[in-house]
Amino acid sequence: NYSLGKKVSGYVLWLCFTLLVFSSLIKLGLWQSQRAEEKEQRLTRISQYSLQEAQPLTKVLLLQQQGLDINDMPVSLHGQFEPNALFFLDNQVDKGRLGYRVYQVLLLEQGAVLVNLGWVPGSVNRLVLPEIMPIVGNLSLTGNIRKLEPGVILMEQQLPPRLLKANEWPLRVQQIEPDKFSPLIAQQLLPFVVYLDKNEVIGYKKNWQAVVMPPQKHRAYAFQWFSLAAAFLVLMIWASIHHNNNSKNNTLQGH
Repeated sequence: NYSLGKKVSGYVLWLCFTLLVFSSLIKLGLWQSQRAEEKEQRLTRISQYSLQEAQPLTKVLLLQQQGLDINDMPVSLHGQFEPNALFFLDNQVDKGRLGYRVYQVLLLEQGAVLVNLGWVPGSVNRLVLPEIMPIVGNLSLTGNIRKLEPGVILMEQQLPPRLLKANEWPLRVQQIEPDKFSPLIAQQLLPFVVYLDKNEVIGYKKNWQAVVMPPQKHRAYAFQWFSLAAAFLVLMIWASIHHNNNSKNNTLQGH
């Protein structure tokens, strides 16, 4: 009875392990397939938006209130750049060279918004920030709404807990967080950023891509995960059959 119970317990553990790993691999494959579908839908939406005129921010915000997804929507803005409110997003690579994305606060009638002005190269000495001239004056410009996607955070970003003085700018940051930036400028930032249109003359190197990893790559990853799941299942079935045959042979030899 003890031997039988031990044998059944071993089979249960074997089955649980097999199902756990197999289901995890399948979930990863399904997740990559879902990401591919989302990327395709977004690329289609961006293609449709490229044929449309930029809408005033007031209209875009109204559409958002009505429940429309405004991500990637072309928008026209008129406001005044805050010369001191410059954010340098760290660890931004362009053709193998490390640098920063420059964000500057644009003051609007509706509040304030962060505008992505482009990429600038960084120094080998990470304590030295790029020296750039902030954009000043009242300007009309166009760009695209970009909702902020949560990235991988190794540790929470530490920001000053107060309004920054003029001599404390620009500020190097590891992640764009409008809700946490608002107290630093004494203005409520809108919960998205505007990527400056590549045809605008102001700004720096506009090297951004709305979709970095194409749907085809996600599907390739999904295929890999599904293949691993199938291979693992076949391996475990083979191992189970092999183990059963060895057990039967050992039992026969014992008799």
